Formats: sequence, C-alpha cells, structure tokens
Amino acid sequence: MIFVGSGSLFLIAVTLKDLAGEFGWPREVPSLAFSLQFIGGGLGGILMGYLLDRVGAVVLPVVATFAVVSGSILTTLVDVQWQLFAVYLFLFGFLGQGSLYAPLMANISKWYDRRRGMAVGIVASGQSLSGIVWPPIFTATVTEVGWRNGFIGFGIIAGIIMLPMCLIFVRKPPSTEQLQAAEQSEGPDSKGRPRRGARNSATDLSYLQLQIVLCVAIIGCCISMALPLAHLVSFGTDFGLSLNEAGWIFSATLTAAFVSRILFVGLLSDRFGGLWALFCFSALQAAMVALLAYADSVFLLYIVGIGFGFGYGGVFPVYAVIIREYMPAREAGRRTGIVFLFGAVSMGVGSWMGGAIFDAYDSYDLAFLIGVVANCINLVIIGALLTRTRPREPEGATA
Repeated sequence: MIFVGSGSLFLIAVTLKDLAGEFGWPREVPSLAFSLQFIGGGLGGILMGYLLDRVGAVVLPVVATFAVVSGSILTTLVDVQWQLFAVYLFLFGFLGQGSLYAPLMANISKWYDRRRGMAVGIVASGQSLSGIVWPPIFTATVTEVGWRNGFIGFGIIAGIIMLPMCLIFVRKPPSTEQLQAAEQSEGPDSKGRPRRGARNSATDLSYLQLQIVLCVAIIGCCISMALPLAHLVSFGTDFGLSLNEAGWIFSATLTAAFVSRILFVGLLSDRFGGLWALFCFSALQAAMVALLAYADSVFLLYIVGIGFGFGYGGVFPVYAVIIREYMPAREAGRRTGIVFLFGAVSMGVGSWMGGAIFDAYDSYDLAFLIGVVANCINLVIIGALLTRTRPREPEGATA
C-alpha cells in the first residue's frame, strides 16, 4: 500500500521542471506543492492515528485509495497555482499520505513485540521501493507522452492495485499480552540459545515531555532530508545530466534507502535501541547533505546519493520504533501521528526552502548548508536524550 501510494511523492519531483515550464511558474510553486503533501499528510496522520487507536486500520486504506486516484486525475486539470496546492494538500496529503505512512507503521508495530524494528522497517521500505520503481517509469512516461498522461496512468494503476488490498486490514492486532505469550512459546532459537526479548526502554521524562522532545528533534533531520528528496533530480539536470540520467541517480538513492529500511532499521534498533539507531542514521544523512554541495562529477553524485539514501532511509521509521519502545502500544497511533506531523511540516519547509533559495541565488549551496546545520541540531538533541534512558520491563510482564 505504501509502495503504490507514495508514487505521488516522486511524480511531482520528476515533473517539477515540466510543471514550472508549462505554466511559467518559478520552481518554488511545484516545490511548495511537494511541501504541502507532507504538511497535509502530517495533519491527516493525527486524525488517522486516532482512528487507528479507536477503530483499527480498516478505514485508512480505503480513504488513501480514493485520495490517490482522485488526486492523480484532478492534477491534470489544474491551470492555476491554488488548484495544484489544494490537490496536494488535501488529496495527496491529508487523505492520502495521512492515511498511509504514519498510521500503517504504527499499526504494524502493534503486531510485533520482539523484532518490532525489523517489522516497521520492512513496512516503511515500501516508500523507498516506490522511489526505486516509479521515477524511471515516470521519467520515461513524461518524456514520451507528457506529464498529464503520466498522472492519469499512475492513478489508474494505483486504484487497480490498492483497492483489493484494503481487505487485508479487516484484522485487528493482538493485545500486548497475547504477543508476549506467543513469542515466549517459541522457545530457544535453532542453536539452542534463548531468544532475545523485546526491547522496552524508559527515560526520566514523562510521556508528554518525551513526545515534545521527539517533535523538536524530528524538525532538524527532516528539513535536511527534504532538500535532496525534492531537488536531487533538478540538481542533476542543472549539473548537465538528462532527465533520465538524473532519475536513475534518484532511483539509486531510493534503492539505498530501501536496503537501509529492510535491513539496518531492524538490525540497529532491535539490538541497540531506537535512539542509537536514529543517531547513526541522522549523522550519516548530515554528512552526505554536506558533501552534496561539493559533488563535481556524476560518479561522486551517485556515491553521495547512495550514502544519503542509507542515512535518510532509517530516520523516519525509527521514530515509530522509538515511540513503541518508550510509550504504550494503545497510544502508538496518535503519538506517532503527532511526531510525524512535525516531521512532515519540516519536510515541507525544507523542500520549499530549496526551491525558494534556488530562485533567489540560482544555486542550492546555501540550502544544503542550512540543511546540515538543522541536522546537527537534531544530533545534539538525540545525543542528550541518550544520556537519560534506561531499560524497563516489557508491558504486561509478570514475575
């Protein structure tokens, strides 16, 4: 579901210059539409997270399917800026991404106790897989038949795939006690060793205080993250690459993010804890954004893009792991939605800022520098939080 629904993220990134050129808009306009998709998704994620905690996940994919299909078709009919903004804010954002990314990661975290990080990472990898598959298809489609037919074709494919999959979400997750009893019944592993229990941690902060800290922390890493995601294709074409060549670099970046989510999110967060995993992913992301401004060859652009993918790929899903590791499972939906709102708004600010700074200075260098500074603030906050954590007994554990 996330793989298909996230296609709208990358469709606007690939068609950014085409949209701006056809209507005579500055790049700031489609960049803002890209931003509004994240902001709308963050706002919608709070409502959908509340519905997830109250009634389960069954309603969310139906809403997301309707939003993605109708948004794809309506985008082809826009002729003024506010119409593009409305489609991306309400359809692709509030109803589309708001029903998919944060709620579905929170939902899968309720199905697992041990190896929770691996489960969340696998689900989150759908967005990265979307970035691997869709951009080459979109670039080829836009080149051959135009951006309007590309949007319509995506909407038709999304509806055909997503609608039948909504039936999967009728089932509700088990209780924490049922999860722990089921995992304890598995016994030792194939080598006779006791299985490592679920990681549950605590801090000397209240749940509210911890949530506030996470909301502040996610701002810095998401501002930095949004810059390459929204502008890497345009940055590559400014560098002298064709749209197809820049699209392949973008796909390489998302391939690295897919590997990061499918392997390293679970490996690091389940073994060392979500906060340590977040610190590692965020540090790598900051380093790669700093190097991006100095990429002076196609080879180096690939290397930096892949390194950025490994870093950024782990950042967002690890926040869902941290919330589930430190907070009650029954509150995972709405708490994840609130934290992701701040991340989504920051993604929007970062992507808009990149377009605005380029329009002002004809360069992305200043935007990349601001992104690195914001990312370093995130590292300081997470580093301080790491000094105030401790393990705790799993929920529902008995003596």
